[in-house]
Amino acid sequence: MNKRTYFILAFLFFFIGLSAQSKMAELTIQIVDVNDEPIRQAELYIEDFSNFEKTDEQGEVRFENVPYGEYLIHIYKENYQTQKEIVKVVSAKHSFKFKLLGLEENLSEVTVSEKGMSGGMRRLRSVEGFGIYAGKKSEVVELENITGSVATNNPREVFKGVAGLNIQENDGGGLQLSIGARGLDPNRTAHFNTRQNGYDISADALGYPETYYTPPVQALSRIEVIRGAASLQYGSQFGGLLNFVFKEGNPQKPIEFSTEKTLGSFGFLNSFTTLGGQYKKLNYYSFYQYKKGDGQRPNSEFYQNNAFASVRLDINKKMTVGVEYSFMKYLAQQPGGLMDFEFDENPYQSKRERNWFRVNWNLAAINLDYDFNEKTKLNSRTFLLAAGRDALGELGPINRPDPLRERDLILGSYLNFGNETRLLHRYTMNGRPQTIIGGVRYYQGFTKNIQGFASDKSDADFSFINPDKPGKAEYEFPSRNISLFAEHLFKITDKLSITPGVRYEYIKTSAEGYFTQRVTSGGQVIFEQDFEDARENGRSVLLAGIGVGWRASENLELYTNFSRNYRSINFTDLVVFNPNLQVDSTLQDEK
Repeated sequence: MNKRTYFILAFLFFFIGLSAQSKMAELTIQIVDVNDEPIRQAELYIEDFSNFEKTDEQGEVRFENVPYGEYLIHIYKENYQTQKEIVKVVSAKHSFKFKLLGLEENLSEVTVSEKGMSGGMRRLRSVEGFGIYAGKKSEVVELENITGSVATNNPREVFKGVAGLNIQENDGGGLQLSIGARGLDPNRTAHFNTRQNGYDISADALGYPETYYTPPVQALSRIEVIRGAASLQYGSQFGGLLNFVFKEGNPQKPIEFSTEKTLGSFGFLNSFTTLGGQYKKLNYYSFYQYKKGDGQRPNSEFYQNNAFASVRLDINKKMTVGVEYSFMKYLAQQPGGLMDFEFDENPYQSKRERNWFRVNWNLAAINLDYDFNEKTKLNSRTFLLAAGRDALGELGPINRPDPLRERDLILGSYLNFGNETRLLHRYTMNGRPQTIIGGVRYYQGFTKNIQGFASDKSDADFSFINPDKPGKAEYEFPSRNISLFAEHLFKITDKLSITPGVRYEYIKTSAEGYFTQRVTSGGQVIFEQDFEDARENGRSVLLAGIGVGWRASENLELYTNFSRNYRSINFTDLVVFNPNLQVDSTLQDEK
């Protein structure tokens, strides 16, 4: 199938969505309490048709252009019992009233005969938010229901219910998350498309997708994991999508304050403080976290400061605007690796005391939601990353003692911004709800790496001996990415769904700088020469895929999917000089 055929199929999806017509009705639902008082901000969800909608001051939600038929409605409100109700729409206008019961009741003795959700896990619905997940492998970690050490961001406890993940612990304080899927390298989650509230948080989504910033579990409501088939809606990375979703302010209180202090072994201290709430149409949430520890091994102390603030304003019934800012900064000493026999002798020993690592991360985002009507919704996210990561220490092989010479210093800075806009449209065909999503993404990144010589001391001095000429390499890596994507959920029958999709990517990456070739003998430099280097690579990538799902029952679904994918060359594979690594000079993008 050639590129022209893919684009014809994509336009057919949009054409079908815009042309299909059926009988439509106006559906009004009111939610009240046992005293017939309206309940505002109650959440309603119509299966396979709508997003979560919230009731207004009169406790009402109005759905327009609802196809005739029978629907299952989920009703949720904090401090009330969750309810499911069935409604039948058979005329042009319908109104229903439902009562929610409070959670405070006198209960008789009960016997539990059915298991609840395992470890706070569930799957994403076929259509949730601004994404289509039918026919894909997905997991959602609901953190309110998880049992584990949330203060330490322990990934083995957080992701224990997600099958097929490789988990690597780089530190004992949860500073960095390192997970991989299907046997992929877990180091710094570099094989996942890692996001926060739907926007990128890695160093560079194209050329350096390593994740140095990990949101604290205490601030999250859930974590979404969508496997490799997420490439059509979200772009590259074979592992799929990893999305951290933050909590919101308590909608029942204008102000809510909480603070938690956690003490642990090896000098561990975690202080986590939140402030949030809702005032009229304004919802806000913020936190500050301070964390420190000495680590299980010598030379593994760390200090971290983390903060977040978000504000969301419901301008009217159609438009919502939100602004977010995240800050994270930490300094960690790194004890170095061990040989196998050394680990067998004493896994707690350290052979390096001069290695340090520090990270400074700043993220900002603006989110806009606009509902044209009940069938068509728009979401636009604009995001900015200004960050840096610095590594200082002895890079020589770990099977040799530290020679106590000048240390290597690698300074990396990242300045990226982008926008991702999605349009979701629902319609009916043959009396069944159908969904199509399309969007565009623009991303521009700028990475700068400097590598050279630092002092031979043991302190965390992140400065070059000679700032004017660091000594090894200095490079700039500008990048640009433009993407167009579309995916369609066809409900063939009540049980069978087919989800085809297509994505077009234009990628341009560049490298410009110099590296120094140095030859030494007896500790003396006998030859040194600088080599200028410049390269540019522009390419177009067309991805396509299809997923099929069969819902045999309410608790059983069979699904399969196929999709193309790719992964760009890492900047660090091109120019970072490390005696522990060898890189093929003909390295190309992965497919």
